[in-house]
Amino acid sequence: MRAAVVTVSDGVSAGERKDESGALLVELLEAEHYEVEHRLVPDVRFQIAAVLRELALTARVILTTGGTGVSPRDFTPEATESVLDREVPGIAEALRADAIRKTPHGLLGRGTAGIRGQALIVNLPGSPGGCRDGFELIKPALTHAIELIAGGRSEHRQT
Repeated sequence: MRAAVVTVSDGVSAGERKDESGALLVELLEAEHYEVEHRLVPDVRFQIAAVLRELALTARVILTTGGTGVSPRDFTPEATESVLDREVPGIAEALRADAIRKTPHGLLGRGTAGIRGQALIVNLPGSPGGCRDGFELIKPALTHAIELIAGGRSEHRQT
């Protein structure tokens, strides 16, 4: 299964900073047996959107890291929303709720999640801890989400 990681950072894309968060997400996805492509882009809305559109042609999961806060250069949610066919608000809500339990800075997260074509796109924070926690939160639902997005049937539990 193909996946992609997009690191959104002016400093990382310019080679001025090490990409710890993106490298961690690649490692976590590979541990789950995904074939991972990793891209670096600056905090430029149209460049983020262009990379997401391109990767959604082949990847089934796209995780972004960075650009989800409230600084003037944080455009990842807007770029992501511009390419989505459908939103999946429960993912973003769960990620924020989990982050808020761990740090008051979680209140500042603006990440989104949704579907483009047959790809699930999820915005994660720019910190390694936020990426690790976010991935662990969504990991149990990834396979099922990918199957459903591809047109699979959901077996509903009888209560």
